[in-house]
Amino acid sequence: MLTGLSIRDVVLIERLDLSFGAGLTVLTGETGAGKSILLDSLGLALGGRADAGLVRAGAVQAVVSAMFAPLAGHPAYAALAEQGIAADDEIVLRRVLGADGRSRAFINDQPVSVGLLRGLGALLVEVQGQHEQMGLADPAQQALLLDSFGTAHTLLRATDEAWLTWRAAAAAHADARAAIETADREEDYLRHAVAELEKLNPEPAEEERLAAERTALQQSDRRAEALAGALSELTPRDRRSPGPAAAMRAAARALDRLGAASSQVAEVIDALGRAEESLAEAETMLSRLVADAEADPRRLELAEERLFDLRAAARKHGVTPTALPDLLVTLRARLAALESASADIEARAQAEKTARASYVAAAEALSAAREAGAAKLAKSVGKELPPLRLDKARFFAEVARQPEAAWGPRGADLVRFLIATNPGQEPGPLAKVASGGELSRLMLALKVVLASGSSVPSLIFDEVDSGIGGATAAAVGDRLARVAESVQVLVVTHSPQVAARGAAHLRVAKRAARGSAETHVAQLTLDDRREEIARMLAGEVVTDAARAAASELLGV
Repeated sequence: MLTGLSIRDVVLIERLDLSFGAGLTVLTGETGAGKSILLDSLGLALGGRADAGLVRAGAVQAVVSAMFAPLAGHPAYAALAEQGIAADDEIVLRRVLGADGRSRAFINDQPVSVGLLRGLGALLVEVQGQHEQMGLADPAQQALLLDSFGTAHTLLRATDEAWLTWRAAAAAHADARAAIETADREEDYLRHAVAELEKLNPEPAEEERLAAERTALQQSDRRAEALAGALSELTPRDRRSPGPAAAMRAAARALDRLGAASSQVAEVIDALGRAEESLAEAETMLSRLVADAEADPRRLELAEERLFDLRAAARKHGVTPTALPDLLVTLRARLAALESASADIEARAQAEKTARASYVAAAEALSAAREAGAAKLAKSVGKELPPLRLDKARFFAEVARQPEAAWGPRGADLVRFLIATNPGQEPGPLAKVASGGELSRLMLALKVVLASGSSVPSLIFDEVDSGIGGATAAAVGDRLARVAESVQVLVVTHSPQVAARGAAHLRVAKRAARGSAETHVAQLTLDDRREEIARMLAGEVVTDAARAAASELLGV
């Protein structure tokens, strides 16, 4: 509920701090005293329109803070949690309005948008007045109010769950259709790519293996060239010229003809023989190595061609050569999905159809319950109208089926509260058919019936008793008191019958201070209340008879 209101430099108010309690609080005062300024100030804190004219003359800015203490679990706490704003037991809405018309909004001292401030304010307060209606007159809220009046929560939950299931099935169907449409456009590409990669048949880590093989083959080719060069040095370039070994044998034979000429010659012959044997052995070994090292040039060519093909395919598909085997698996899967997509589409379409039928059944059950609740609500509200001088008015709660595009988690219905204030008149929306006073009293009748179902903890009625008196005003006071048994009610009134029903009474008065008029608000004691109600009964001159009548109204 609203626990406090702090106002600084608003029109005729320089500084004002008010406290509010539970039950019915009445605000009274002469016309022009400043009661509307209080409501305008509260409206500013609730996110209403910022008008630079609200700033007190000579002040730089106006500041209004409204303090609330909702019960645990109230939707306002969840709304703040979504915005990351901490709230313990109190929520403070604050608005700062500069003389230039610019405003800033705060919730629990954290800067927020005016839209967020307004949305949170709507969860905390409903204002019903002759010139401004919030809450009950809002068509978006009327279905919620009807449901809270007489619709089983099980039906609402079943409809919500059926809606979510249907939406999920519809999304899955749409995704499948989008996928197959994309696949249809890619079918030629997929078939060509799969055929091309299957022909290439890339193997895991094949590029790395081929690169190593090419390097080894290239190194083997260079080794063979070196061995062949060494062997050619031992081979005569001219066939008529003897090779080194033959030359050594010839030299040995020439020396051998000397016979045993000397021991030195014999040693030379032996050395030539050993050299010839070593040279022959080296030549044999070189020939074997050359034979072994002879590279297969076709093998190197094939390795390089394969490596080129792999890398070209990888560039074409925008992947690395190592990823080609996985790409082939993926493309095969997409092609297979394309071929089996028709059956999948049919299954998903059937699932969506079944889910829709379940939602329609749940929504129809909810509609039937709403129609029954609407008839009951219209009857209950109708009983409240005659005492409020609306005996010719007829109230209707209309439940109409909406087009499928407007269906949602709360069903397929459009709920509207309609009123016909005169016989023969066609019923129409509340805010368009009823006059200001009629609408305020109609809102009161609705609140009497619906108060227990609303999550808004504070109601404000602005001159709900305008243009009435006597028994009708007493009936208004009685109903305000009844509503105040379940929610906090603040009412601005000119009716002594209504003022007498308040649990708390605030008097708004204007007085001169420092050469200018200022608005002040006083919390009245019982004696003060008797005098104020007597003034409301008698006018400027308060008589003993008026005081006696005031005491009777107060029951003292």
